[in-house]
Amino acid sequence: MDSELTADKAALHLFFTDDVYLVNEPGIQVDTVVSAAVRSASISQPSASPVAQTVDFKFLGNNKRNILILVNDEENEVSDEMGRELLRKIVKSVNLSANDFALLNYAKYKGTGFQALQDYFSSTLIFAFGVTAAELSLATVHPENVIVQEGTIRMIFSAELKTLDKNPAGKKALWGSLQNLGL
Repeated sequence: MDSELTADKAALHLFFTDDVYLVNEPGIQVDTVVSAAVRSASISQPSASPVAQTVDFKFLGNNKRNILILVNDEENEVSDEMGRELLRKIVKSVNLSANDFALLNYAKYKGTGFQALQDYFSSTLIFAFGVTAAELSLATVHPENVIVQEGTIRMIFSAELKTLDKNPAGKKALWGSLQNLGL
């Protein structure tokens, strides 16, 4: 550095943010005349842009393969015992482990849109059990148990796990779609 002088506002801001106090000590004479120009000088600080409020999602799994599994159960953390067992079978059928996906109960985050979920999880594949496209603020209505594309993200919408467990035709349709995923 050739010179220690700077006119950079950010650098000067670092040095001149501390309060300055005058102390009356014998032998120190303080000038009380302050020019009008100095009195009216204003320091402009960069305006802070509003920060988008992000939601901190509580989910199970490690999301290593950017796969999001949404469930919708008001009463349980994931689902009842039968629903959890069905989910285990689904996950196992496509060779996934808990490290591969993030499991989120959407019932705790109602009103959260697709884009907020995508910004947080960066998903390439989303399974939505009991969560509709409309609830995710998607413009297109997607059929159940079929692989659909939303931009570059593949999605499968299906019934809530408890309902799906009691619907053999729904399980069969979902199974056909799972085989086409190629995971």
